[in-house]
Amino acid sequence: MPMPFPFAAIVGQEDMKKALLLAAVEPMLGGVLVMGDRGTGKSTAVRALAELLPKIETRAGCRYNCPPGDPQPACARCSGTGAERPAIIKIRTPMVDLPLGATEDRVCGSLDIEKALVAGERAFEPGLLAAANRGFLYIDEVNLLEDHLVDLLLDAAASGVNVVEREGLSIRHAARFVLVGSGNPEEGDLRPQLLDRFGLSVEVRTIMDLKQRIEVIRRRDAYETDPDAFVTLWAKRDTAVRSRVVAARKILKQVEVPDAILFRLSQLCMRLGIDGMRGELTLMRAGRASAALDGRVTVSWTDIGEVAPMVLCHRLRRDPMDEAGTAPRIERAMAALDVGHGHA
Repeated sequence: MPMPFPFAAIVGQEDMKKALLLAAVEPMLGGVLVMGDRGTGKSTAVRALAELLPKIETRAGCRYNCPPGDPQPACARCSGTGAERPAIIKIRTPMVDLPLGATEDRVCGSLDIEKALVAGERAFEPGLLAAANRGFLYIDEVNLLEDHLVDLLLDAAASGVNVVEREGLSIRHAARFVLVGSGNPEEGDLRPQLLDRFGLSVEVRTIMDLKQRIEVIRRRDAYETDPDAFVTLWAKRDTAVRSRVVAARKILKQVEVPDAILFRLSQLCMRLGIDGMRGELTLMRAGRASAALDGRVTVSWTDIGEVAPMVLCHRLRRDPMDEAGTAPRIERAMAALDVGHGHA
C-alpha cells in the first residue's frame, strides 16, 4: 500500500492546511469541517496530516490506544499488573475512517459474537470510537451521515467517553478524538447541532490560477507514477512541518492571551451576534494554537484575524439581506473594532 500524498506537496488551499495544523496542535478546538468542490484535495490533505503527526505510546495489541501509564478498566490487555502487561510500543496517530453506511454496533462496539459462541464469554468488541481514541475520526461526505450516527458522535465528542449498554454489556471507555469532516455543500447541509461541534470550518474552491493548476497535475502525476520516490523527494519538507507541530504542542500551555485580546475577541463575537460562548472559546484556543505554530508565546490580534473566518463563519446567523456572504461580515466587524481600538 503506497504512502499517502505528502502534506507539504499539496498546492494552494492554505486555509485548509492551516486549519488542519491548528487542530493537530490543539485537539480541544473541536475538529475541522472542510466543505467544497469535488477534486480539491480534501481527503488527500486529511490522510496526509495523519502521516505527519508524531507517534503515540500505547501497549502492544491494545484496541483502545490506552496511554501506558493510564490504562482503561475496559481494556483487559492494559489493565493487568506487572509481567502480564504487554510491551510499550509507538504507533501512528490513529486516523479512522467512518463509512457512511456504518452500523451503530460498528461505531460504538458490540458483543463479541465469536467469543460468546465458542467460549461462552460475554466480551466486548471495540468499535471505531475506540480505534479513534487519541487520534482523528474522519468522515467523508459528512453531510450525508445518518441522523442516528450524528447523535452518537455528538455524545462521544462532547463527553470524550463512549458508553455502551445493551446485550447485557455495560462498557465505558475513552473516546477522545478530533473530528474531521469533508463534503460537497451541493449534496446537502449539515444538521446545525453537528455544524456547531466543529471548531473550525473552511471552504475550499477549485484552484483558478493557471500555474498552480499545472503544478497540481505535475505533482499528482509524479506521485502516481512512483509514489515512493515522490514521498522521498518531499520527506524533508514534511519533516519540517512535523517538527513545527511538535514544537507548537510543547509551548502551547505557555502561550498567553492578553486581556486586551480577550476583550476584543468577545466584542467581535457580540458584534456578530454569535450564539453561546463556544465561538469565543474556540477563537481563543485557535489564536493560541496559531501563535504556537509560529513559535510565539503571546497571542496577537493578527492571530485572531487569521483564524476568525475559520472559527466564526459557520456560526453566523444567515442574513438573507447580505449578499456578500459570511467572511466579508467578519472582515467588516474586525475593521470596525480596529477603528475603535487602533491597530494592535
